[in-house]
Amino acid sequence: MRVEQIYTKCLAQGAYYVESNGEAAIIDPLRDPRPYIELAENANAKIKYIFETHIHADFVSGHLDLATKTGATIIFGSEAKTKYNCYKATDGEIFKIGRIKIKIIHTPGHTLESVTYLLIDERGENHAIFSGDTLFLGDVGIPDVAQQYKDLSKEKLAEMLYDSLRKKIMPLSDKIIIYPGHGAGSACGKNLSKKTVGTLGEQKKTNYALRSNMTKDEFVSEILDGIGKPPQYFKENIILNKSGCNSFDKVLKNGNKPLRLDEFERLMSEKGALVLDVRTQKEFIESHISGSMFIGLDGNFAPWVGALISNISQPIILVVPEGRSTEAVMRLARVGYDNTLGYLKGGIEVWKNSGKPWSKIPSITANELENAIKNNPPKILDVRKKSEFSKMHLMGEFVENIPLSDISSKIKSIDLKKEFYIHCASGYRSVIAASILKAKGIENVVDIKGGFQSIKQTNVAVQTGTCN
Repeated sequence: MRVEQIYTKCLAQGAYYVESNGEAAIIDPLRDPRPYIELAENANAKIKYIFETHIHADFVSGHLDLATKTGATIIFGSEAKTKYNCYKATDGEIFKIGRIKIKIIHTPGHTLESVTYLLIDERGENHAIFSGDTLFLGDVGIPDVAQQYKDLSKEKLAEMLYDSLRKKIMPLSDKIIIYPGHGAGSACGKNLSKKTVGTLGEQKKTNYALRSNMTKDEFVSEILDGIGKPPQYFKENIILNKSGCNSFDKVLKNGNKPLRLDEFERLMSEKGALVLDVRTQKEFIESHISGSMFIGLDGNFAPWVGALISNISQPIILVVPEGRSTEAVMRLARVGYDNTLGYLKGGIEVWKNSGKPWSKIPSITANELENAIKNNPPKILDVRKKSEFSKMHLMGEFVENIPLSDISSKIKSIDLKKEFYIHCASGYRSVIAASILKAKGIENVVDIKGGFQSIKQTNVAVQTGTCN
């Protein structure tokens, strides 16, 4: 028996390859089917089943492409509503893979159709669970408010999750290995561990949601506390995962095309294509196409694309680091942005050398900021999350917190009459925010290099807790 986790840090997502005696199964695959096919081919195994723990909201699943290429059967729980052929498994149903078995455990709560897959080894012993978004390490899956159920509130889903955990999961052996759907950084929970594999016994001791003396009312209250509005792309991804989407090969073919300068400009003017610059923030600060948007591949690329580009069908043309165009198109497609039309051949240098308009973002060091505050405190915009801001932030009335996810909707609240400085934790999000502001004609923005991590190394006054 072989179990392999294929973990994608950008999405904090775990897919799984399970194999026994020449047969394999894939659990919760991402959009690109190639890694899973290659694993099976290298092991001389045939992919027999594709198991989905639920209808995903935070990424577009690769189950349809994978089934087309391998002939594998797609398995969902019995409550899944899809517009394509798949097998809807009932609670307790068992599937054989070589000498091992997968048992379906219906565990509604995160979504109505959520299931957990119990792995039974060659000796017939319960070995592990693939818990999807039902149970994480350190947390559980919050009710997926992006899915809209008729006559089913988030409170009712939370009650279902309480029952699923206590009646279906917690009675299992403490030795059971947990293979969760996500780790730290996912929007599908609130307090996920950085660990991506654990045991049920560990979770019973450390996971707040599995406290043995926890009442249902306490559980519901804690689970729902602080649940915000889901990113707008979640609803779009749910639709794609229920209805089907373009083949990944087609998306890659259409999007991974080098564009001449004249072709690139034509797409900007005639198609209204968004210029998305995916280089490093340092490169973007130094020079970029005027009006372009920065979201770098070296950060949490796909989630920020989904949070900030409101139209999932938006035509996109890319400025990419050399050799990373395929990666950029793939990572856009993972969250449903399939309308990439190509990338600028030769990159920013071709643009600049042709005399086209380009821009840069002024920046200062944390030490320079310290001097500026002493002499004449500038307006400072902190684009970290409110939870980060509450823990520690710069002290003073000249500091304002507008999280990056809210920047477009709250631009009008920013005093734009004089120059203002912008920062996040390390510099990635602040450059994204600066690019959005500059694209809207706001030029008097200065980035603070290294963000709050660098600021804390100076003598600038900071405050813990939220200002009253």
